[in-house]
Amino acid sequence: MPFARLAAATTPTARIGIGLAAVGRPGYITLGRESDLPPSRSVEALRERTFELLDAAYASGVRYVDVARSYGRSEEFLADWLHARPDNRDVVVGSKWGYTYTADWRTDVEGPHEVKDHSVAAYDRQRAQSAGLLGDRLDLYQIHSVTPESPALTDKELHARLAGLAAEGVTVGLSVSGPGQAAAIRAALEVTVDGEPLFRTVQATYNLLEPSAGPALAEAHDAGLTVIIKEGMANGRLAAPQAPAPLREVAEGTGFDCDAVALAALLREPWAGVVLSGAATSVQLVSNLHAAAVDLDADRLERLTGLVEEPGEYWARRAALPWH
Repeated sequence: MPFARLAAATTPTARIGIGLAAVGRPGYITLGRESDLPPSRSVEALRERTFELLDAAYASGVRYVDVARSYGRSEEFLADWLHARPDNRDVVVGSKWGYTYTADWRTDVEGPHEVKDHSVAAYDRQRAQSAGLLGDRLDLYQIHSVTPESPALTDKELHARLAGLAAEGVTVGLSVSGPGQAAAIRAALEVTVDGEPLFRTVQATYNLLEPSAGPALAEAHDAGLTVIIKEGMANGRLAAPQAPAPLREVAEGTGFDCDAVALAALLREPWAGVVLSGAATSVQLVSNLHAAAVDLDADRLERLTGLVEEPGEYWARRAALPWH
């Protein structure tokens, strides 16, 4: 599996990956984007920002990059960067299919900027698009945001397609979303093709506010899947100045910023394989990477447990975030 390359890495930041959702398109739901992105959100401006982030991440020891078909031009930007940096062959690339970006590089589109479709036809179309950009650099291909009712969990024709992709050497995984993440994960663990488990990775939202998927992620890890944590910063809610008071107090005691503390708590989970940074600036990225150095003792961790929200409440609040 491609994640063996991360396990062999010697840098303390190898378990931190970088996701390009925040810079692959001009609009997203992360808080603070009005100040994080350049005044011009042109394609070239965000391509330049992506290159800046990827160069900083690679120089700091980060070796996993997360993109998706629905993250605007994230696959294109990453492909351009990989072509311009041919020596960076140790980078592990994961992408996702199942959502189509529909905002046409506009920020004034009302409602979501992407449309979900987990059909075989959508897979065939998006797989060809991803292959056209990333070619043999694609290590992991995931179904994007599976929920318990998703047809992707029961569609045998789709499973056969994905098993064929795995036979070609691409690792097959899924990401999950919503208050039913745990149920979706457990259902995915039961999916087999010719008696063999189909999914080898699972990517889930897990953070100090929404840790409900933890037990299911531990089960996935025990079953041999690599676990990838997304939205560890809760779309900016755990970063200063929005961070809740208990997190700010713990951060002050460690000497690091709130974001580093929030991500450090996730790195401590024994089942966490990769924790994603969604940084939109190099300054944010460097601060995120400090998570590898944060010392969280039992007392500090106990103080952070009080931040947990009821899953339905958390996801309702996330759904209400505007597409900045």
